[in-house]
Amino acid sequence: MSSTTFGSVSFNSGWLRKHGTLSSNSRQCDGSLLRVRASVASSPQSLRSTKEKIDASEKSVRIGVLGASGYTGAEVVRLLANHPHFGITTMTADRKAGQPIGSVFPHLMTQDLPAMVAIKDADFSNVDAVFCCLPHGTTQEIIKSLPKQLKIVDLSADFRLSNINEYEEWYGLPHKAPELQKEAVYGLTEVLRGKIRNARLVANPGCYPTSIQLPLVPLIKAGLIELRNIIIDAKSGVSGAGRGAKEANLYTEVSEGLHSYGITKHRHVPEIEQGLSDASHSKVTVSFTPHLMPMSRGMQSTIYVEMAPGVTTDDLYLELLSAYKDEVFVRLLERGVVPHTRHVRGSNYCFMNVFEDRIPGRAIIISVVCIFSDVKYHQTIDNLVKGASGQALQNLNLMMGFPENMGLDYQPLFP
Repeated sequence: MSSTTFGSVSFNSGWLRKHGTLSSNSRQCDGSLLRVRASVASSPQSLRSTKEKIDASEKSVRIGVLGASGYTGAEVVRLLANHPHFGITTMTADRKAGQPIGSVFPHLMTQDLPAMVAIKDADFSNVDAVFCCLPHGTTQEIIKSLPKQLKIVDLSADFRLSNINEYEEWYGLPHKAPELQKEAVYGLTEVLRGKIRNARLVANPGCYPTSIQLPLVPLIKAGLIELRNIIIDAKSGVSGAGRGAKEANLYTEVSEGLHSYGITKHRHVPEIEQGLSDASHSKVTVSFTPHLMPMSRGMQSTIYVEMAPGVTTDDLYLELLSAYKDEVFVRLLERGVVPHTRHVRGSNYCFMNVFEDRIPGRAIIISVVCIFSDVKYHQTIDNLVKGASGQALQNLNLMMGFPENMGLDYQPLFP
């Protein structure tokens, strides 16, 4: 019984015949009949067919994905597969240059895509917009060198902080493109869509800041919560740490346990405080402690806040309802329903809710977002979708004039 291997996936032709999966348009390969999508073998023919396919279809916006071999890059590629107007023409991954993405992520092998190339060899002449999924510190000079007409969504932290000194203090690196920082627009879609729509460069928010700002910003703007004593207890799946090999992220280190990290010095702190300070027009500081959970995806933030005098949890609930009643991806759950990370897994949704604390003047808000008020706010999101790649696609939709939910109407995965 013969078999053929493409990338890291082996096909047994006898099994395929037995189970009736071969069709009349199957191809002959090493004596075994197989039906294979073009991206499985990354050849010049595959690259040409991809470009021709995009030129001949309604996928009028040509997309480049920089850093396609990482988790966020791979998630961007997955989400783009069903977008009616965005088609990938260029993908980069320096360490995986020359390989098809299906050899790195077998779940993507059925997509008809060009092979990944080193960033120095990337051709941007056939690209209209770029998702930059590279690590912080590497993005600034690369974006500075890109053609000026490109629309760019940067998923690193390099352009999120408007204060260059804060970036250099928290990230320990000199900022090499301060002129671009002045141009960058922070990409919290539901809060800043007016600015995002007209931007050339959007700094996609971090996963924790997304889950925290979505519930808190409306409450701060409405003056319903105090700005002091905001406490955030946040938990994330392991994919939030990226794909790089780290001892702390090994299965045996993470499984069946829970641990805090980055206590008092997590790099998302200044981003969180920046967003809340902008909403209040005064300096806001928070106590933020993140935790690593033994799961691949998902994020939940429980936020404790003091309510303003005379304010009740009903007021908080009604304000959030008013803020997000017309939003596609942010959902305030029915009273009493507790948000769960499992219920947003694999989707671009953020669920949230508000609960009264037993301590007077406090409340609990639970959601796929966050809220505070000496009240507890609880929020959950998928850290790779709403916390990263999904929100990036939502932002590029706005920048290119498409409905922001286009290509993002994925139902959460369950169980």
